Amino acid sequence: MASRRSRGDGGLSWDSARQRWVASVTVGYTASGQRIFKRARGRTKSEAQRKLKEIIREYEDGLVIGGHGYTVADAVRDWLAFGLSGRDSNTVTKCTILANTHIVPALGARKLRDLSAEDIDKWLAEKAQILSTRTLQEVRSVLKRAITRAQARDKVKRNVVLLCEIPQGRTGRPSKSLTLAQAEALLAAAENTSLHAYIVLSLLTGARTEELRALTWSYVDLDSDPPFIMVWRSVRAGGDTKTRKSRRTLKLPQRCVDVLRDHQERQNQIRKAAGSRWQDHDLVFPSQVGTPADSSHVRRAFRQVVAAAGLDPQEWTPRELRHSFVSLLSDAEVPIERISRLVGHSSTVTTETIYRKQIRPVIMHGADVMDRIFPGGPTPDA
Repeated sequence: MASRRSRGDGGLSWDSARQRWVASVTVGYTASGQRIFKRARGRTKSEAQRKLKEIIREYEDGLVIGGHGYTVADAVRDWLAFGLSGRDSNTVTKCTILANTHIVPALGARKLRDLSAEDIDKWLAEKAQILSTRTLQEVRSVLKRAITRAQARDKVKRNVVLLCEIPQGRTGRPSKSLTLAQAEALLAAAENTSLHAYIVLSLLTGARTEELRALTWSYVDLDSDPPFIMVWRSVRAGGDTKTRKSRRTLKLPQRCVDVLRDHQERQNQIRKAAGSRWQDHDLVFPSQVGTPADSSHVRRAFRQVVAAAGLDPQEWTPRELRHSFVSLLSDAEVPIERISRLVGHSSTVTTETIYRKQIRPVIMHGADVMDRIFPGGPTPDA
């Protein structure tokens, strides 16, 4: 008489409906005490026995695989649904687009347990032909984090993405800075537009676009000596700035003071015209009804000003006003350490490698230099 398998060895049975051998083993219990079974099927008894041994070995290693049919697409969608809790909506949207555009179509049908480092290498090499290195990093990060979550839930043994290097992608569009002549032309074109104060403040203080869209009048003092703005907030999740050192209080160049006063008066007129539709958020640069301005609206209005200045609107974005601020200060002999503090960088490395287009020695402060580069209106005695 055949001996019965010992507990934990699992069992084999014939499924007449599916015409398959079924291997099953208990791998744990639920919180209510019910058994948790892992099953696998094979055309032959030997195949089912082999799969049974795999399940037992994985169970003993603490790596029970949750479903042999679990795919890369399942892992990615699970991460998108549950792994981005509390993240900014823009971050969720970006990750979803990257996943659905570059990961799911190429690797989604692949069973996660069968995904290899070679698969990832080939996939990254193909994507490197059409994506920039920065985008490649972001796409790889999405896949890595999705598989890490699946690994933590016993869906796969290891994260093979960690074994693969990121290849060099296509050269991205380099950031540029305006020359003094171009900056003057842009400022002239911005006059009498809704974006005038925004462009002046961005170009003459180096504030990030995300910081200006979150700027409130309570953080602006035009009557103090000297006048200043407190760049302490941004439109990022939680309202915090990019880094701790990004929190800074900046003296305003006189041209910024003059423009902001005019902007405040114009905003009061817009508020009255909007009437009950106005929603007061105390924002310096809100929409036409007082609500937070959308970044796409800012870009669209900025392109119109760029075109009016005689520049190619497809070649310039609002963030390059910040790059221009750094370059103009550097060209005016402001030291890199001082520029780094003005733009809120955690160190001078970012300023040197990305933002600064010219390197010169130095001595003068940002607002004072900007007053010289972009002189304000007539003096009170004029």
